[in-house]
Amino acid sequence: MDDHQQRVADFIHTYDLETPPEYRLLDLVSEIGELAKDANTSTGYGSSPDALAIESDEIGDVLFALLALADDLEIDADAALEEALEKYEQRLDERDSAGSGQ
Repeated sequence: MDDHQQRVADFIHTYDLETPPEYRLLDLVSEIGELAKDANTSTGYGSSPDALAIESDEIGDVLFALLALADDLEIDADAALEEALEKYEQRLDERDSAGSGQ
């Protein structure tokens, strides 16, 4: 487990913020929704894409929620990221696209 995931786990334990993983997932989706809201608002719902502005604390909220979910599910976030990077690299080698489609 990386230091960031452990810090989140410690914070949750210290402040008695334990909750079931299904609620963690809902929190993560909600926090991602906050990013979308910032994107929509700052770009005039896409009419000015160059005006995109997302607050760094909103990215932090998403990371917190994701790391908390990973911890609840006993998934090492660093290992999961490495797995994903390897998967994307393999896709790029095989078909010049990191996407899952095709």
